[in-house]
Amino acid sequence: MSEQRERSGEGRRKRQAVDAVRPRTVAAVLCPYAPTAQREERDREAKLEEAVGLARAIDLEVKLAETAPLRRITPATLVGKGVVERIKAAVTEQGVGLVVVDDKLTPVQQRNLEKAWDAKVIDRTGLILEIFGARARTHEGRLQVELAALDYQRGRLVRSWTHLERQRGGFGFLGGPGESQIEIDRRLIGERIVRIKRDLEGVRRTRAVNRVGRRKARLPTVALVGYTNAGKSTLFNRLSGAGVMAKDLLFATLDPAMRSIKLPNGKACVISDTVGFVSDLPTHLVEAFRATLEEVLEADLIVHVRDIAHPDSERQRADVEAVLHDLGVIEEGAGHQIIEALNKIDVLPPDARRRLQTRSDTGAERHRQYAVSAVTGEGVQQLLEAVGDFLGRASEAREVSVPLSDGATIAWLYRHGEVRSRHDDGETARLTVALDAAAAAQFERRLGR
Repeated sequence: MSEQRERSGEGRRKRQAVDAVRPRTVAAVLCPYAPTAQREERDREAKLEEAVGLARAIDLEVKLAETAPLRRITPATLVGKGVVERIKAAVTEQGVGLVVVDDKLTPVQQRNLEKAWDAKVIDRTGLILEIFGARARTHEGRLQVELAALDYQRGRLVRSWTHLERQRGGFGFLGGPGESQIEIDRRLIGERIVRIKRDLEGVRRTRAVNRVGRRKARLPTVALVGYTNAGKSTLFNRLSGAGVMAKDLLFATLDPAMRSIKLPNGKACVISDTVGFVSDLPTHLVEAFRATLEEVLEADLIVHVRDIAHPDSERQRADVEAVLHDLGVIEEGAGHQIIEALNKIDVLPPDARRRLQTRSDTGAERHRQYAVSAVTGEGVQQLLEAVGDFLGRASEAREVSVPLSDGATIAWLYRHGEVRSRHDDGETARLTVALDAAAAAQFERRLGR
């Protein structure tokens, strides 16, 4: 047995060594756009830049990146014949093995383009799924990605599927060494989807139990949301002292993380880091990650982290709000509190930084927008104070008198409320304390014990 384990370990080391020296896949990125939408040049370039960033997030070597006008959709190939021929010539000349089309392709369009270009082709959804597959680390994360991938693959059964015996991250769109190719029919996919949904339902129940526990402990939850690469994980680490991976990569964080932190007013709260959003995020991806995003739905406060130094910060803000609207977070009457952390002020030019600071201090949005740098820590203290203020806003201040001998009740008030003043008079402690509705009800029951 030991000899077998040695040989097995040696085999794994050899495969890892081969993987380490294997050249990266040479890729091309094609970004179609509709001229009728009157997109400005900056919009087109930003869209292309994001698509290239997504490709590089899974270590693709992008040799060619260009936009292509889409005046009308060609049913067979999406883009017109001229674009197909131009890309074919470039693919052949550059030795490209994979073409990323930053749009939604039908299975027929995908197959036709692969034949025309003699290269693998994936669309925007397939690329995002590949990134998610490579990033997922927890069991829950892998389940959610696999659910989204299976749903995507339903109509693409002509392609190979490798999730049952994969030896690396990803979900088989790009292939890989050592992966056995297993063709799955609709019935098997349907059965697997049912099993995954059942497992994720268990995840939802566990999260619900945890949320009940936090409510009983009077721990409010703050959820960080935002566009991918806006700096959520860096801010999360700054606030909590955690060691969550924070890199200058799109979708660097996939699996959610939660930590308890102490606010400047002495109260504690739980802060959660969530998956980043992106423009044109496929609906079934949002649905697959609903178990994770329930933390956003149940949060007492949402902090929208924005990359204020990004040229398309406003467009990214709209994309995030669109996803939050789809989740029902910002629908009228939803009752969720949202503030914005305008992140990365450390990379702004001095003039733009001064204007932003003035707007944050005196503008109409000054009570819900806070300029911060997660890297340097500038503005983070003010953000924490604002979080404490928002969480305590629903609290009702009341005067209470407690015998000094009842130290347990006094300690309980400090733990579950915000003590704003205290005056000890003889044998009695007179406190002005803010309690939310649930804590106030608990206190009344405590007095009647």
